[in-house]
Amino acid sequence: MNRFTSFVLILTLVGGVALPLGMAATTGGKPADRSPAAAAAPIATAISTVTGIAISPLLGTSGYGAYRWFTAKDAAARAALPWFAQLSFWLPALLIVGICALKDSLGAVLPPGLKKPLDVLETMENKFSGLVAAGAVIPFTMDTLSKILVADATTGGAVPWHGLAMIQFAGIDWSWLVNVLTVPFGVAVFALVWMASHAINVLILLSPWGAIDAGLKAMRAALLGFVTMAATINPWVGAALSLALVVVAYFVAGWAFRLTVFGSVFCWDFFTRRRNRFAPAETDNAMFSAAQFADVPVRTYGRLVRRTQGGLEFVYRPWLCLPVRVAQAPVEASGLFVGEGMFFSDLVTPDERTLFSLPPRYRGHEATLARAYGMSGVRPAGLHKAWSALRDLLGGKATRQVSP
Repeated sequence: MNRFTSFVLILTLVGGVALPLGMAATTGGKPADRSPAAAAAPIATAISTVTGIAISPLLGTSGYGAYRWFTAKDAAARAALPWFAQLSFWLPALLIVGICALKDSLGAVLPPGLKKPLDVLETMENKFSGLVAAGAVIPFTMDTLSKILVADATTGGAVPWHGLAMIQFAGIDWSWLVNVLTVPFGVAVFALVWMASHAINVLILLSPWGAIDAGLKAMRAALLGFVTMAATINPWVGAALSLALVVVAYFVAGWAFRLTVFGSVFCWDFFTRRRNRFAPAETDNAMFSAAQFADVPVRTYGRLVRRTQGGLEFVYRPWLCLPVRVAQAPVEASGLFVGEGMFFSDLVTPDERTLFSLPPRYRGHEATLARAYGMSGVRPAGLHKAWSALRDLLGGKATRQVSP
């Protein structure tokens, strides 16, 4: 993906995402069509809105805000807009989106040591913008939907509860009650889709090659564009596609949650440089399962405990809060090596099969950990292994082994 293509894609998405997102905030006069389908159209649009923002919170929120700002009638109306629709927010936010696009377009040529910190920054941005959207933008969108539904009901619209107007309740603002029902639903949908989308950022942290990163980003951008176009053409088509994404996100929620935890630990250790204030414990250390054994899912966060008999047990809590479970490791400590990577290390078997991944705080402490557990030693892995092989090829073992 070249630079020009990345920017064209981003500009297209910014323009396209604004229209369907803004439709959820439409509060104009009485609609001409009072059919049930027309009355329920705001619900379909709101579902597409929430899903679109969840796929890319910063782009979705800034696009939504830009639409609200440009469609405001005058300066007074713009001043009354919420904070995310102010120029001081959505313009810098779109600039950040553009910088991320530039970083991804150059990812294939940037060295991993330079690009990885930028990937960590983008992962943290995605977490922060997701929290902001879940706490402010999504409730605001659902509140707007509630007001539309209640206004339609009290004016005799074709909605299931239009009888409220017939029993003298028309003067009561029932939007708060509708909010109680719609806001939790909106936040839950957002959380499911966001977590599945955020897993792409974590996969980029794990990926050593910029070309793979660009492909993952292009896939997510294409999905967002597809949802946006579908919602623009027909709200119900967009809602159907959004609900399909919600179903998929539900079934991959466990996998996405484990990746989200991994990304959070990775970012925290990386930016706080925790390894400088850390020392491995003797027999109990935090790590992630990397290969499935004893029904332990991949990337489960737990602690590897060495028992007095020499066996290894992996102790963890599913979803970090359920009752403790214990799984016996398939090999003893003496049958493991510490694979020293460039950004984080692994515990591997002699045949290069990874059993556990260590948080970045263990980087530089591999030898200490190997001695504490009685492992077989430390060997290079991943990019560190590739660099060692290249160094040996150019002037190390390969040169020394050549006979004069």
